[in-house]
Amino acid sequence: MPNEKERRALEDIAEKMTAIPGHTGFYYKNLVTGLEYSVRTDDVFSAASVIKLPLMMHILRECHAGRMSLHEKLTVTAMDKVPICGALTLFSDDLEADIHTLCRLMISISDNTATNILINRASIEGAAEGFAAMGLKKTKLMRLLFDAQAASAGKQNVICLREMGMLLEQLYHQDFVSPAVSQNALDMLLLQQVDHKLNGRICGAVPIAHKTGEDDGLSNDVGIVYAKQPFVICFAGHETDVYAWEDLMRQGAFALYKAQETGR
Repeated sequence: MPNEKERRALEDIAEKMTAIPGHTGFYYKNLVTGLEYSVRTDDVFSAASVIKLPLMMHILRECHAGRMSLHEKLTVTAMDKVPICGALTLFSDDLEADIHTLCRLMISISDNTATNILINRASIEGAAEGFAAMGLKKTKLMRLLFDAQAASAGKQNVICLREMGMLLEQLYHQDFVSPAVSQNALDMLLLQQVDHKLNGRICGAVPIAHKTGEDDGLSNDVGIVYAKQPFVICFAGHETDVYAWEDLMRQGAFALYKAQETGR
């Protein structure tokens, strides 16, 4: 059973979502009590950079299986560079980076160039097989970032919040591949520097392992808040009022954190 403050916070999020335009979804799971709450959790949403979470997990799984290596060096050339977010596009010359470094850049500062390098290494087809093996049915990696031709052909990267919640819960319980692999993934998510949504009011009072995504009219954030009773919290919205939507993410995550701090 939820405590009263937890229940009110969840109901308040759902109520406030009705006043925000566009396609929005919300998923919550208390990782101690097992309480779940969802609004359009099984819908498909434009992924933006949240697609980098399952991509990172797929790559870690491939490395654990020996089909790739975290130490494998990949070359980044001028032709590979796509617009910021990220740091790699700022380098003047070609450079080499290992897969582990590229994953850390992809997650912590949402580096789009690192992401495309990793997609090319894993391949769209390989990622599709890996996503299916991870139990993802609706979450799809269909194209490189900034691939206008593929986008115009209708190929879009999409996520399902329930599936993002499932992955995050596996990491929390260290059930993804192995405890070491799960912890490596969590360590990268804890390095998140795009931090104005779920952490916007919590302000580092507790760790948050999360991945954000944003684009025109679109904003997502999915993660684990390490409150007294840690919880998974996932927001996705597109064709929306981004300012109002992100404010709800901040206020909602904070209210749920405080509910765990103060209980009934």
